[in-house]
Amino acid sequence: MKKIFHLQQENKNPERLLESIKHEIRKYFKRERGKKLPEKAVFWDFDCRFGQNSDEAQTVAPSEIIKALDKAYDEKWEQCYVEIIARASYSVKEETDETDKA
Repeated sequence: MKKIFHLQQENKNPERLLESIKHEIRKYFKRERGKKLPEKAVFWDFDCRFGQNSDEAQTVAPSEIIKALDKAYDEKWEQCYVEIIARASYSVKEETDETDKA
């Protein structure tokens, strides 16, 4: 998802608009996590960026997207740019020798 959300719109309650944006972001995370994983993948991981526009966007953790959105709303931004890219994450299994256990 690469999208610009308008935080200030005429004839719309700003708090309800903010909640609808949060709902759309959470819905996207849920939909992506529900997709089938590639072979040997363990879970879905997300690369996220957030800013006023795509040029100024900075990398943020997926758990920080909602907090960053709240901060942008408090600072009265006109719009914000959200980029969320899902990628499969593979675990690294440690191989242990049977001789180490003895």
